[in-house]
Amino acid sequence: MSNIRNFCIIAHIDHGKSTLADRLLELTQTLSARDMENQVLDDMDLEREKGITIKSHAIQMEYLYKGEKFKLNLIDTPGHVDFSYEVSRSIASCEGALLVVDATQGVQAQTISNLYMAIDHGLEIIPVINKIDMDSAQVEVVTDEVCDLLGCSPEDVFLISARTGEGVAPILDAIVERIPAPVADPSAPLQALIFDSVFNPFRGVIAYFKVANGSVAKGDKVKFFATGMEYDVEEVGHLKMKLIPAERIGAGDVGYIITGIKSAVEVKVGDTITHVLEPCLEAIAGFKEVKPMVFAGMYPVQADKFEELRAVLEKFKLNDASFFYEPESSLALGSGFRCGFLGLLHLEIVQERLFREFDMDVITTVPNVSYNVYTTQGEVITVHNPSGMPAPTLIDHIEEPYIRAQIISKTEFFGPIMKLCLDRRGTLISQHYITADRIELNYDMPLSEIVFDFYDKLKTISKGYASFDYHIIGFRPARLVRLDILLNGEPADALSTLIHEDNAYTFGRRMCEKLKELIPRQQFDIPIQAAIGAKIIARETVKQVRKDVTAKCYGGDVTRKRKLLEKQKEGKKRMRQIGTVQVPQSAFMAVLKLDS
Repeated sequence: MSNIRNFCIIAHIDHGKSTLADRLLELTQTLSARDMENQVLDDMDLEREKGITIKSHAIQMEYLYKGEKFKLNLIDTPGHVDFSYEVSRSIASCEGALLVVDATQGVQAQTISNLYMAIDHGLEIIPVINKIDMDSAQVEVVTDEVCDLLGCSPEDVFLISARTGEGVAPILDAIVERIPAPVADPSAPLQALIFDSVFNPFRGVIAYFKVANGSVAKGDKVKFFATGMEYDVEEVGHLKMKLIPAERIGAGDVGYIITGIKSAVEVKVGDTITHVLEPCLEAIAGFKEVKPMVFAGMYPVQADKFEELRAVLEKFKLNDASFFYEPESSLALGSGFRCGFLGLLHLEIVQERLFREFDMDVITTVPNVSYNVYTTQGEVITVHNPSGMPAPTLIDHIEEPYIRAQIISKTEFFGPIMKLCLDRRGTLISQHYITADRIELNYDMPLSEIVFDFYDKLKTISKGYASFDYHIIGFRPARLVRLDILLNGEPADALSTLIHEDNAYTFGRRMCEKLKELIPRQQFDIPIQAAIGAKIIARETVKQVRKDVTAKCYGGDVTRKRKLLEKQKEGKKRMRQIGTVQVPQSAFMAVLKLDS
């Protein structure tokens, strides 16, 4: 056990975590030169296309240090704020972390939040400054920033270029020297923490775990703490580039377990595995239950695919423990699921992965956050969906979730960023200069204001230099109203939103204008109205497609034309009463991008 090191790589998005992981795999010869490719641990097409890590990946390397063989278990983590739950799980199963900072960009908001998470878990931090080969690298300035952040000396900081491999080799020695071996009792009852799981159609659920105490071997009878279910161990082994079977996984080590579980619901990430005959007394306290922040409805494009969608979401949940879903139905879209996500990028990625990995095309409704509604009867209702709102007369007051946002940017963008935050109902809490030309701003803002396009806007006005991180700080009272969209007099429940009173009028008007462009013309006029309760606040009309019924009347009395037009008018009126309006999927997506 003294020769095992468990560590993860944490950094802001695009600071070079996956590239550094590639170099470490090369140096330890975990991969042959033939198998080597860029971002080798990012095995999803989506990750390669977008250049981001979405899932944390575990891999074991072997390293010879002073004649002794060491096992290094590396867990690569995502850097985007929406995937911070993946980071928390990786940190829970490690004893040390490499903190990677980009020499061209310096310390960013996500770097700081991931660092605090690691320090809270008592991890040993090794600071690494990457991209020193770039022309725009400011090595001395960034080294000072990192030293201020960690309270270390400049000699402790490793200067590397992960792309060229310069300076990477000494990091492996530092991992062995600085990161402590796992503390575990091999003779105690088995206690193993599940930190990830995947679904294999042939072998069932494969769970990745870290052994805290005891050991697990092929043929053991184990049970899962949370569900109480018992299983026979079919296979255990190590996580290399492929799964390598082994007879036993000992204390402090990381590995995988296959027990032939076919039902996705039986494995919970964060659960503890123990022996049936000699169980441990308590589960491992590792990481908290994740709370989704953004909710949206997902519906199958064909109504008869509802059960298929349920099976797909069940398997997907295994691969992404932060995803949440429950059944719901909508008047406009039929049966579907109310899904919870950690942010808008997470929503986009889930939708894309469902399509690519499971060939499941879904309609997604307008995302919103959850609110606490206090009724006049003294009840508290949690509302995820505008259609679940009680009548306005029954509402005493509404509370919405607030976040503490941390924005780090260059000082030249200070003004536009403050204006953006004030427009989104933000309150400035504090500001301080990290260096002469970089500033950190802390704002309290409603979560609903950042859900749509706040991050995109922030990147635009700061020319890509601002970084953004946030955490929930609780609920606060708010003046919110439910804005309904009526199409041909019928409410389209999938387009309803909860919005702040002051913004309702302009938002309603913009929504009507946008829908007018997107809804195809019919044989009858379609009025598009925005309403708060019974009060209409905006209206647009999609004009009907008209046929010239008087074309065949040449000459003669005008009353002949009038008669035909009146007859057409009657037909249009009758058509409008029975006609239904189909809302295209592009209309739901356009609501998200209203400002553009």
